[in-house]
Amino acid sequence: MEHRDPLPGRHSHIPVLLRPLLAAVAPVSGVWLDGTFGAGGYARGLLDVGATTVIGIDRDPSALAMATWADQYGPRLRLVAGTFSDLDTLAGEPLDGVVLDLGVSSMQIDQPERGFSFQKDGPLDMRMSRSGESAADIVNRAPEATLADILYLYGEERASRRIAHAIVEARRDPILTTLRLAEIVAKCLPRPKPGQTHPATRSFQALRIAVNAEFSELAQGLAAAERALKPGGKLAVVTFHSLEDRIVKRFLQLASGHSSNANRYAPATTQATARFDLIGKAAGPDDLELAENPRARSAKLRVARRTAAPALTLDPVLIDVPQLQTKGRR
Repeated sequence: MEHRDPLPGRHSHIPVLLRPLLAAVAPVSGVWLDGTFGAGGYARGLLDVGATTVIGIDRDPSALAMATWADQYGPRLRLVAGTFSDLDTLAGEPLDGVVLDLGVSSMQIDQPERGFSFQKDGPLDMRMSRSGESAADIVNRAPEATLADILYLYGEERASRRIAHAIVEARRDPILTTLRLAEIVAKCLPRPKPGQTHPATRSFQALRIAVNAEFSELAQGLAAAERALKPGGKLAVVTFHSLEDRIVKRFLQLASGHSSNANRYAPATTQATARFDLIGKAAGPDDLELAENPRARSAKLRVARRTAAPALTLDPVLIDVPQLQTKGRR
């Protein structure tokens, strides 16, 4: 997630936790991959501190089209359309580092026509790739039980059944805009106190995750990074909410041998040789960054170094990827 750079004379955007990320992965050299290119802040940061080449991947075609500044780096910056779940294939070569900045970017949030935010009215879209099933499709077609599952599993919304029922009742007149959906959700919940988030925040997060298959993409992306990284290569992941951070944390716990079983609901496992070594502890924004960008308040950075151990096939259950049940919760 990127924000306006308060430092004059630098690039117009920098990503959240850029400074601690660059410090954690230093020294930077060789070929790196930015799997969530966005406005290019991580890619530029890596190139400026020593990366020979950065491969920038983004599923949003508008993000790549807006990178008119990329020519200043010449062949050192390669832009590729695609999803980071395929990063090992898209890279086409072993990597010295991988950076993933999860969730939706500030650019997307700030464009009402993309439908990610309830702050301004816009079409109920939320598709990062601008293709496939939209949020409106899910809201207006999914069975009530499936809607409740999405809200509960992907948004941790305790009132998921109440909200799902209200949506189904209201969609007799199709729900096509962000503000209309936000109003339906808000009527199901208590009025927020000063300082609390908007009542629709969790529901919008859940729908965005469902539309973009973000959790399965994340699990596949972590496995792809494990396959692509050279021994000694570094993986840095920035998360923005507890569900995605838990997936990253448990993946790294399991891959580093720090946990014999990262998921208490899964069978006990026998640890193989560690495939990653953890670098430091999870880090969040400091006071300066929070002052510059309040959107960074929930951000968390995790960094690890690849060992020479062979990559393993990833079982999503072991890293607690939420599983949507087609029949809904009982």
